[in-house]
Amino acid sequence: MKKIIINGGKPLKGEVSVSGAKNSVVALIPAAILADDVVVLDGVPNISDVDSLVDIMETMGAKVVHSGETLEIDPRSVQNIPVPYDKISRLRASYYFYGSLLGRFGQAVVGLPGGCDLGPRPIDLHLKAFEAMGADVSYEGESMHLTTPHQTIYGAHIYMDTVSVGATINTMIAAVKAQGRTVIENAAREPEIIDVATLLNNMGARIRGAGTDVITVDGVEKLHGTRHQVIPDRIEAGTYIALAAAAGEGVHIKNVLYEHLESYIAKLEEMGVRMTIEEDAIYVEKQSSLRAVSVKTSPYPGFATDLQQPLTPLLISAEGQGTIVDTIYEKRINHVPELAKMGAAISADKNRITYQGPSHLRGRAVKATDLRAGAALVIAGLMADGQTQISNVEFILRGYSNIIEKLSALGADIHLVTD
Repeated sequence: MKKIIINGGKPLKGEVSVSGAKNSVVALIPAAILADDVVVLDGVPNISDVDSLVDIMETMGAKVVHSGETLEIDPRSVQNIPVPYDKISRLRASYYFYGSLLGRFGQAVVGLPGGCDLGPRPIDLHLKAFEAMGADVSYEGESMHLTTPHQTIYGAHIYMDTVSVGATINTMIAAVKAQGRTVIENAAREPEIIDVATLLNNMGARIRGAGTDVITVDGVEKLHGTRHQVIPDRIEAGTYIALAAAAGEGVHIKNVLYEHLESYIAKLEEMGVRMTIEEDAIYVEKQSSLRAVSVKTSPYPGFATDLQQPLTPLLISAEGQGTIVDTIYEKRINHVPELAKMGAAISADKNRITYQGPSHLRGRAVKATDLRAGAALVIAGLMADGQTQISNVEFILRGYSNIIEKLSALGADIHLVTD
């Protein structure tokens, strides 16, 4: 069992660079299956989700070379074989193999996806889209079977009943090699969707409207190889901004796209966080007094659900009372009891969190229950007096590239240990 040990109260200074977007790269890698030649991805984060996806790709026959932040994928020898449940269940984004295999082969047998337990996250929107495109869907054991009568899918007019990033990307991936035109209405608008569309278009796809609520895809017969730079991770950037405001004495956060974080930064400014916005970086000053605010998550361009947990330790350091309401995932409150163990005046009822600040945190043994809850506990540990021991750190390593090294370079007393 691995643990993160933090001796808190150390002032953080210096600079940190944000890695490529996890929520992009977990779709970009499966999308490479559609190419007829080599796809090279630059800016790939060093996270366990990437390792899991590479393992799955190699199991299917792809040749993958991983060097630093560059991933070279040769998908020409990929075979349409059942993807084992034990590999697929490691991460939620494994469902993107449904779309890529369906697009390339017209059929797929893939285990059911895993990932963080954030409450009900059904894939019915994905399956509804695939069925509209001519696929038959069935379950056998722990696997999903997608088949088509003639190993071909067809363009369709698809309306997403709710805004879903995963379903929008998966439908787009499947549609690029479908016969005819696919129109996706009520599509999600996240930057990661634009990133995936950019890769596919550079491979020869014909996608219009990514980043709006209507995406049009005209199917093509072939897709060639390309080279693609992964966008910066806006969630990692937001996490380091919160961390710098909570425990920093001047931190320069590089490789940041402000346009992807406008609603988040607006909330920080409402709190009174002092920072300087640069072209591709943000400098966060040492803070003095902050005001409590209330947060409500919503689909992009609203306040991201992935950022409410990393922001919580900063919120409880502010003066006053506030609430956090997550409208996306009902169980995104599992960090609350762990923060309460550390001395935070915080409680949760269903998807509503109430806090009173400022809270003085003390180091404790706590447990990460999901990826972003783990990030919240890391920030809390850096703020706290004494030693914090975080277990279940595999969640954190799934999504934060080189987090121990990056925080150590800022002056944190943080170590990854194995019991």
